[in-house]
Amino acid sequence: MLLLEHPKVLRRSLPSGRRRRPPLLGRFRFGYVSPAVLLVAVLLYLPFLWTVYQSFTTYSGLGPTTWAGLANYRELLHDPVLLTAVWNTLLWVAGTLVLPVALGLLVAVLSFNIRGASWYRLPFLLPYAMSGTGVAVAWSIILQHGGIANSLLSALGLPGGGESFLLYAPQNTLVMILASTWQQLGVNALLFVVGLQSIPREPIEAARIDGASGWTMFRKIYWPLLAPLTAVVVGLSLVASLKTFDIVWVMTQGGPGTSSQTLAIAMYRDTFVADQYGYGSAIAVVLTVVSGLISFVYLRRQLGSRKEIGA
Repeated sequence: MLLLEHPKVLRRSLPSGRRRRPPLLGRFRFGYVSPAVLLVAVLLYLPFLWTVYQSFTTYSGLGPTTWAGLANYRELLHDPVLLTAVWNTLLWVAGTLVLPVALGLLVAVLSFNIRGASWYRLPFLLPYAMSGTGVAVAWSIILQHGGIANSLLSALGLPGGGESFLLYAPQNTLVMILASTWQQLGVNALLFVVGLQSIPREPIEAARIDGASGWTMFRKIYWPLLAPLTAVVVGLSLVASLKTFDIVWVMTQGGPGTSSQTLAIAMYRDTFVADQYGYGSAIAVVLTVVSGLISFVYLRRQLGSRKEIGA
């Protein structure tokens, strides 16, 4: 009887539905997560809902708000300036996916399993500690007309010594993508190194026994096993490229004119410079929806392919 009355024996003997739960955990389990949910709702969801409402209005920052219906969205479809912003945003998406991700993977693979690899990766990682504004200021000094880049190219006798890199499109967007690559490459390389370190040793050793090395080892072993981490790195780079703001604003402010502005720059200009809060809110909603859809489609495709591989 004493053995049967022991708490552990009683807990095993009771049906799962009648097992006693810790009173505090069961009673206040929703209270533990409610502060985080409330914080996200106040700082993220409510401002977004207000922006959606404002996108259907006309408001200049002063005076009453006027309901405009779909007028702002119809104007978006016929705005030639916005088409330039969409084109530049697509350039940022393509450049950010090709350069920081590919070069980060290259640095990670080349520096993996060599003596002193951390010191080789450190110069690539240091720019990530800088803010986007700091990176933009540094590269503005390098790329301005008569700046460091012009002087270096002239001294080496290479073309571009008198080039104005930030003056003409699309090269102003391309050099800003290079500046962003300089900042993002190191952290992408670090993420890929973490992925390489998590790969089991057995398939690598088996491939080496079979004579695989170099490109074959990367294509057959490293790349397939890095696919889950690659999906994360690409997803983060994708979202970051769609909402690029600080580097472009500091280096060119979307100019000259509107030649280098992205959707994020167009949203800021129309909202806070031109005081067209309704139109700027409509751009913000479109940018949010596009970012969400692209991220959803990409992640769903990646997760679907992983399930097929697992099956």
